[in-house]
Amino acid sequence: MLSRVANNLIWLDRYMERGSGILSLLKVNYYANQDSPELFSWTPVIKNFTDYHNEYYTEDALECIDFMVFNTDNYNSILNIVTKARENARSVQEHISRELWLCINNYYLYLTDKQLRQKLREEDPVQFLDDLRKHHLIYNGTADVTQERGTSYYFMNVGKFLERVNIIADFTSIKLDEIANTSDSLEKSFYWKNLLFSIGGYQLYLKTHKSTFNQDHVITMVFQDKLFPRSVYYCVNKLSRHITRLIETNELAKNNLEFLIGKLESSIKYTTIENINDQGLNNFIQNIKEDISNISTNINAVYNSK
Repeated sequence: MLSRVANNLIWLDRYMERGSGILSLLKVNYYANQDSPELFSWTPVIKNFTDYHNEYYTEDALECIDFMVFNTDNYNSILNIVTKARENARSVQEHISRELWLCINNYYLYLTDKQLRQKLREEDPVQFLDDLRKHHLIYNGTADVTQERGTSYYFMNVGKFLERVNIIADFTSIKLDEIANTSDSLEKSFYWKNLLFSIGGYQLYLKTHKSTFNQDHVITMVFQDKLFPRSVYYCVNKLSRHITRLIETNELAKNNLEFLIGKLESSIKYTTIENINDQGLNNFIQNIKEDISNISTNINAVYNSK
């Protein structure tokens, strides 16, 4: 497959996965901020998902949501993300299903409707964010049931799971920064619960551990659970499978990829919670992000970075 096509397929799913994650974070932070504004500031959201050169600051919920959704100067605004996803999808229309292209194009048209921005001001912000999130759910469902299981599908999933690992790592880092500023165990538990809500894992956590809340259990679930689709291990395992299929079909050169993905998968799978605590969760996260970056770099050695 041509490098441009492969690259666009990877970034198509990276952008859509990033948008979905940011919308989830905005919704969860909105709820938390309404209840405890002193604990759940908007500053970490803006700081972590905007260009560091940007001086934008607000603690007004609606202003922050507007900035994160519509502001074209914010490279990670939902509007910018979906616009870039649409550009990638349009350039590879012959490699994706017609339904998937229409799905992305309809989302773009919805976002660019002149009435939508006013809707945020006049209606429930949570419903507004849920309406946007539905487009990402529709995208994932459409890709799953209409996209043929071939090279394009594998490249798209490589993008999705690369991005999802980064999002989980970033969300956890945000909470660790907040936890570092308090010694109150109850406040720390609020931050961990907020993380689980942000990645859609709170209900599963309660099913698994009942009403008992334990920090080590949260870390184990977020990073090592084999069945939770937003755990780091699950994502890396899926990433490994799709990269392996691309190597088997000669769409990706082995280079160092098999070693890098195997090393990352093993380090997550066989690391104990004691080892994670000994090295520090921040260091553990940074190692994961470095490994993901190295995997991306190896892929980009063949398929030039966008």
